[in-house]
Amino acid sequence: MRNLTSTELRQLYLDFFKSKGHAVIQSASLIPENDPTVLFTTAGMHPLVPYLMGQKHPEGTRLTDVQKCVRTGDIDEVGDNSHCTFFEMLGNWSLGDYFKKESIAYSWEFLTSPEWLGIDKDKLFFTCFEGDADCPRDTVAHDRWVEMGVDPSHIVYLPKKHNWWGPAGLTGPCGPDTEIFYDNGKPACGPDCKAGCDCGKYLEIWNNVFMEYNKVADGVFEPLAQKNVDTGMGLDRTIATLQGVESVYDTDAFTGILGAISELSGKNYKDSPETVRAFRIIADHIRCATFMLGDQKGVVPSNVDQGYILRRLIRRAIRFAKQIGIPDGTLSKVADAVVAQYGEVYPELKQNHDKIVSELDKEQQRFDGALRKGTKEFERLAANLNGTEIAGVDAFHLYDTFGFPVEFTQELAAEKGLTVDLDAFNKAFAEHQEKSRAGAEQKFKSGLADHSAETTALHTATHLLHAGLRKVLNDENVAQKGSNITAERLRFDFSFPRKVTRDELDQVEAFVNEAIAADVNVLCEEMTVDEARASGAIGLFGDRYGAKVTVYTVPGYSKEICAGPHVAHTAELGRFKIQKEEASSAGVRRIKAVLIHD
Repeated sequence: MRNLTSTELRQLYLDFFKSKGHAVIQSASLIPENDPTVLFTTAGMHPLVPYLMGQKHPEGTRLTDVQKCVRTGDIDEVGDNSHCTFFEMLGNWSLGDYFKKESIAYSWEFLTSPEWLGIDKDKLFFTCFEGDADCPRDTVAHDRWVEMGVDPSHIVYLPKKHNWWGPAGLTGPCGPDTEIFYDNGKPACGPDCKAGCDCGKYLEIWNNVFMEYNKVADGVFEPLAQKNVDTGMGLDRTIATLQGVESVYDTDAFTGILGAISELSGKNYKDSPETVRAFRIIADHIRCATFMLGDQKGVVPSNVDQGYILRRLIRRAIRFAKQIGIPDGTLSKVADAVVAQYGEVYPELKQNHDKIVSELDKEQQRFDGALRKGTKEFERLAANLNGTEIAGVDAFHLYDTFGFPVEFTQELAAEKGLTVDLDAFNKAFAEHQEKSRAGAEQKFKSGLADHSAETTALHTATHLLHAGLRKVLNDENVAQKGSNITAERLRFDFSFPRKVTRDELDQVEAFVNEAIAADVNVLCEEMTVDEARASGAIGLFGDRYGAKVTVYTVPGYSKEICAGPHVAHTAELGRFKIQKEEASSAGVRRIKAVLIHD
């Protein structure tokens, strides 16, 4: 087995699939493009949903990439051997081209060939979909692994819970998957221990999803006209396997980051179980925060949506930084180490370095203020306490309102001879955590992923709104900073330094409705990035795009790079109405609008 660095693995993966006829495409933003089903890009498939549904991709039918991802459901698990909030997903795609047999053959060659990873085939184990009333057992995948040379005893069938990849929304492309595990040599947890067991013996390193169905309603699956392959290999987990280390934090990807934490704190990473956990949490959270702040659609700390998650990550990192003695206001030094590690691969981090440092420093100052307010509130609670125990609901109020860690509450309580009702706090926290997980990973239950007619119409209206704002405000620097589109309404965030007046909003509304009344055909063209730029198309030009892009034009009104679905002609939209204009964050405004069909 080859001992590769993270940089070498990333490039080797792309080189392998390029040799198999795949076009290398750039990572999409961490902020989903016109997809309200999630706050962040959580998997490689999210930016490619339109192409999985049949839209032609400018780069062809075979693609490969390294996608930046964030998953926020397990923030409180970070600190163990494997959980991270930010990760890179290596992926390869077939859009109606090859299918199961070729995909499995590619995976087997990349994993076991000495030219590539050279993993001992006896260390690899596999799972396949066992079948149910909805869809049959995936014997094709099972038999193909055997054909490649896998011992049948290394393959197990598992149910939908384990071996089925669902659609991004309630409906959409989905299908069975086959997961690939590495046996790390740990003892089996019992006689039933097998691939898919969560005891830690088997580490999942790759997942091949075979999108051969379209979920059209709950429990209703139809064969997909275009059958696709979507695979995902977690870079951190795979490199930990190749380097023979127990934890993803012990790989070369974290060496410089942990070194910066050690230098700031004066402590060693593995001094104690407490320092191990603190170092890992700080390393993960600041790495994730750095990528969020440095993203093409970079967010800033706030109390809603992506900004709330960012704020939570930074403040949790600050708490553990205090715990190990890192001086206040110095966590931007850890961000410097993140940029040094990843800046060559993701140049947006270098380009936005000053912003990253500035926002981290400001958030640390804000948190210090919150701690002061929380301490004042604690003193009020303690002074009015009947008994010697701080109620769990009050401790949670300090946490939820002031960002005041329960450990701080315990420390202050102990100084006064008081205790904290931790059981009640943990119950309130668990309820909050469940709501946060549901809200962060599945914020809305509709969106572009289902390609409904209503959502598609509002998506096209968003393009016209963007063009109207740039014209009425006479500012070419007006740029989309995010959008959230459901079947009922659109929400559009854009850069602008002041409140938009009612008169200006009326002019924008009139611009969009003029385009609708003109009943203009919406044109779709493929062109190079240079051609798109020369044609006047709106887009965040740079490393974000591949050699070719898709440009949607409403002649006379808008021209924009986009991958989503659109109406055929503007008269389908109905009447456009702006409902609200408000501040979203510093320098960013937000418009909410609807389409009315009289």
